[in-house]
Amino acid sequence: MSKSRQILVTCALPYANGPIHLGHMLEHIQADIWVRFQRMRGNEVYFVCADDAHGTPIMLKADQMGISPEQLIADVQQSHMADFAGFNISFDNYHSTHSEENRVFSEKIYRQLKANGFIKSRIISQLFDPEKNMFLPDRFVKGTCPKCKAEDQYGDNCEVCSSTYSPTELINPRSAVSGATPVVKESEHFFFDLPSFESMLKAWNRSGALQPEVANKMQEWFDAGLQQWDISRDAPYFGFEIPDAPGKYFYVWLDAPIGYMASFKNLCEKRGLNFDTFWQQDSDAELYHFIGKDIMYFHSLFWPAMLEGAGYRKPTNIFAHGYVTVNGEKMSKSRGTFIQAATYLKHLDPEYLRYYYAAKLSGRIDDLDLNLDDFVQRVNTDVVNKLVNLASRNAGFIQKRFDGKLAAHIEDNALWQEFTAQADMIASYYESREYGKAIREIMALCDKANKYVDDKAPWVIAKDAEREAELQAVCSMGIQFFRILMGYLKPVLPKLAERAEAFLQTELTWDNLASPLLNHQIAPFKALFTRLEIKQIEAMVEASKQENAAVKSAVQNTQVLATDVAVGDIEPIAETISIDDFAKIDLRVAKVIHCEAVPESKKLLKFSLDLGNETRQIFSGIKAAYDKPEELVGRFVIVVANLAPRKMKFGVSEGMILTGATADDSVLALLSVDSHALAGMKVS
Repeated sequence: MSKSRQILVTCALPYANGPIHLGHMLEHIQADIWVRFQRMRGNEVYFVCADDAHGTPIMLKADQMGISPEQLIADVQQSHMADFAGFNISFDNYHSTHSEENRVFSEKIYRQLKANGFIKSRIISQLFDPEKNMFLPDRFVKGTCPKCKAEDQYGDNCEVCSSTYSPTELINPRSAVSGATPVVKESEHFFFDLPSFESMLKAWNRSGALQPEVANKMQEWFDAGLQQWDISRDAPYFGFEIPDAPGKYFYVWLDAPIGYMASFKNLCEKRGLNFDTFWQQDSDAELYHFIGKDIMYFHSLFWPAMLEGAGYRKPTNIFAHGYVTVNGEKMSKSRGTFIQAATYLKHLDPEYLRYYYAAKLSGRIDDLDLNLDDFVQRVNTDVVNKLVNLASRNAGFIQKRFDGKLAAHIEDNALWQEFTAQADMIASYYESREYGKAIREIMALCDKANKYVDDKAPWVIAKDAEREAELQAVCSMGIQFFRILMGYLKPVLPKLAERAEAFLQTELTWDNLASPLLNHQIAPFKALFTRLEIKQIEAMVEASKQENAAVKSAVQNTQVLATDVAVGDIEPIAETISIDDFAKIDLRVAKVIHCEAVPESKKLLKFSLDLGNETRQIFSGIKAAYDKPEELVGRFVIVVANLAPRKMKFGVSEGMILTGATADDSVLALLSVDSHALAGMKVS
């Protein structure tokens, strides 16, 4: 047996200001399959990740919600961890970039880079929002691309032509925070001298550490000429302050990849592992990053250069993947195909998606299409009809006729050898992330196994009392086939493998698959997997529509203050009250300063409201009417301000927002408020 490898695997760090969706899950499932395969091979593997928890977007969102950034990222982290656990992602550690370990490593690497002469400083001209009184990060400036003239592009790069530029080069720039036209102000910034590493990076990029198509893409950056990288941001900023530079903070992309080191250091402290074994410059351990193709630039240039300059090892390999499309199109909120992980888990078994992604994944960076009709057919045909059925159609005979005892010999040794001989090929496909090829080989064997059973026809043999030994041998052979196939699929379908191991009463390891279970006791067969029904898909898509898409016509139908709608057309007038009763209700105008959907609820939006002299949090069941709740920011609403606070599952609701309903109460929407209204104004 070959020497065990020491392997550290990471996924890109999800940003801590939004939920996990099925696009994210492609990467984490891809990495998890690879990690589980390596564990089956007996290698020493550690799998870590963390939330990317710094930056202006998080600072602004927390401010809008009326909570601290620390509270926001803590809440999001719990949500992310629950989603990944739901999909059986087997992280050894899930941490945060807003951690003491990350602070220590960020400062240490910065100081080392500075000591080695790789940190420069200079005065730059930067766009400044005069309304918000803050310098604008690149991604908070939008305008027309200076290269291809595409409109509505971010301040750092163009999504149309992939050009990079300075925000000051944008044509007709505007602040994405306030909409104001930014002005140019000067500020001292710190830069990482990336061009100093050009020779090293060129050699490393072509060393096999990157996929060929990624290395080719990186060549474009070399051809254009590497530039010094701005690693600082001005206050206000949520992140780590740069040592000896008050009011200056590390740019989020400096400390984000360092989060890989921080998460592993946190794990080392928990388990007594040696951090240097994996990160020292001459390390023999292997380091792999699974990332999306949209962040290749940072991982293929800045990150290895930072590590080199600070005296740490570089990644063994960086594995980039493409995007997820649904039914051949970009994921869509209006069509319900922008599906959050939590929404999926409410409707479908996570192993359905694990299998489907695996069946379509390769080692390249191609996009992957989740075709929902094909999804249903592929899962049912392969996993239910072929794999699980192989066990169920043989287990009954073994249990009833032979008390659950498998035969003492292999009925067809040549065929058995054909199955075991494929182990090396399948292993090589897993190793190279060619999961689709592995699945095709496994399913081809599955077809052969089922053909064997069909040809032998144990249901016919069972009718002849003199053929009992043959019946046991044939059905045992079917179970042996199921075991080896299930073993090959264990990295993809870990929960099904657990149930199969309980049925087989043996652990599935890569090394023991070639040894058949002879004269072995198995447990009574229980259903191992459930068929995927199209109605489940439809329910999931519909739920996603309700969560993500606006019912645009509903807003028109619920404008109860519109001149062409009579109040009596909406709902019968309720029982009359006295003026004294009405006087007890304190109605106030409030300004929406933040609004977001509550992911765990089908109906609720969460509002932060300015009542003039205080801020309130209120939940309102009007999600179905608003596709983009963030667009409600700035609107004025009417609030029952003296309603007793109500403790709900998702937090305390401190009042009630007045809404109007359609005639059947199916959709609620906000009531209009006159444009002259002011926050805190009493309604009478």
